Amino acid sequence: MKGDRQHTVPNGTVRRVITARTAAPEGGARTWKREWVRGCVSALMLYATPLFAEDVPSGQPVSLSEVLIDEVGAEMWMRFRFLAPDIARESGTVTYAEAEPDFQALCDGFALSYMSNFGLSADVVVISLMDRPVAFGTTDPDATQFFEAFRPGPNGCVWEAL
Repeated sequence: MKGDRQHTVPNGTVRRVITARTAAPEGGARTWKREWVRGCVSALMLYATPLFAEDVPSGQPVSLSEVLIDEVGAEMWMRFRFLAPDIARESGTVTYAEAEPDFQALCDGFALSYMSNFGLSADVVVISLMDRPVAFGTTDPDATQFFEAFRPGPNGCVWEAL
């Protein structure tokens, strides 16, 4: 199928990731292909190492929640979603200004390595910080979420104003 990719996970299992997208069905864009890709990426995440406070400039505890792969127009997007409880509005201790350098660090230090380790590529990398798990594409008015987008480059991630 056009757009298919194969990825070998560390235990030697070859997984096929379907990247071709059909038109969004009525009521949303959650197609079986997206769910299948999400399942494959979740399986890959079993091998990912969580990040801890010393790994980001703000010092906040950050752990990988999920990685999503999407085609947006003609581009491949990878979304790295991290839990960062310290950004919570009511009880958090880290502001957006304090967390801002974390986006670059997570893109350069985690996302690019992750993509290289699994033989993945993307046109755009989105780094998300959320104070609690929120299903992708849904809203939670009580949740705090910060996002930044980057283009992978030869010298690291380049911030993308979207």
